[in-house]
Amino acid sequence: MTSLIAATDAGFAIGYIIGIAIVLVVVALVVPILLLARSIGGQAQRINSGLEDAVTHTAALAELNTTIDSATIIVDGLRRGRQKLGG
Repeated sequence: MTSLIAATDAGFAIGYIIGIAIVLVVVALVVPILLLARSIGGQAQRINSGLEDAVTHTAALAELNTTIDSATIIVDGLRRGRQKLGG
């Protein structure tokens, strides 16, 4: 009976050791992943901020077609004026 209790206690001890080892391995694998995810999150915020600045700085380009149309009208008018003057 004593050897059965000793064997059972040894089995529990081995089970606990294996369980602790598995938990340590999982923690050792998950912690670097979480650190990398945090780093990526910080970089994503900086990238998003840069993209928002780019949107702000390039908003005037939406009016570029209007500028081109106006310049075309001016150039056409100058061409007509030159032709009327004989040039």
